[in-house]
Amino acid sequence: MTDTPPIDRLIAIMARLRDPENGCPWDLEQTFRTILPYTLEEAYEVAEAVEREDMTALRDELGDLLLQVVFHARLAEEGGHFAFADVVESVCAKLIRRHPHVFGTLELADAATVLDHWERLKAAERAQTRVDEPGALAGVARTLPALVRAEKLQRRAARVGFDWDEPLAVLAKVEEELAECRATLTDQATPSERIHEIGDLLFACVNLARHLGVEAEQALRAANRRFEQRFAQVERGLREQGLEPSPETRDEMERQWTLAKATERRG
Repeated sequence: MTDTPPIDRLIAIMARLRDPENGCPWDLEQTFRTILPYTLEEAYEVAEAVEREDMTALRDELGDLLLQVVFHARLAEEGGHFAFADVVESVCAKLIRRHPHVFGTLELADAATVLDHWERLKAAERAQTRVDEPGALAGVARTLPALVRAEKLQRRAARVGFDWDEPLAVLAKVEEELAECRATLTDQATPSERIHEIGDLLFACVNLARHLGVEAEQALRAANRRFEQRFAQVERGLREQGLEPSPETRDEMERQWTLAKATERRG
């Protein structure tokens, strides 16, 4: 088995784990739905390794994600639907089809033109295979993270001309939505009204990020990391004084937070 190509070895290991007589009891119990959370988790762990620029972790996480692909393909093969080789053939054909400027004679000037052509090809493919109601927004997966899905919906709408002309107009919309959120800070506002207005504000913020060339999901992930790092420094500063985070140490936490931000800027 050691002379077997690595991908074939992985496929064989997965088949062994799913062997009805001698396989792993846990692996044998799994279905597409039960392993889906692991698939999503592994994709996020790949993203985290990339953001940390940790190549060792990235190698391991890509392996874990590949395992998920092989697992899904094995389940599909057992059900008589398709095998791993079909998955590979499908993506190879798709890459060739969507890169006529590389594998054909089409000439595209730059990366932006390539991306626009790619999206047009995808739209044409969706139109040929669509089983749901046609429309510019059809086919955007509902299981995507909300920020990612918002950006994809906005990009789809923009391709048919439904978009703001420039970032300042979007910023004005953000300010408008913020004012509407402020209006819900009354006892008369219902929870559903607040959810509605916060959702509109977040959607407008994603739109602003898109117009500024920023991926909202990545920006928020980076903000989460900064918050974690700063708060960890706040806790260290408190411990050095024999204190703990609490409502009673709020003023000192604010002071330590300011110090953490200053340290971050210097770094």
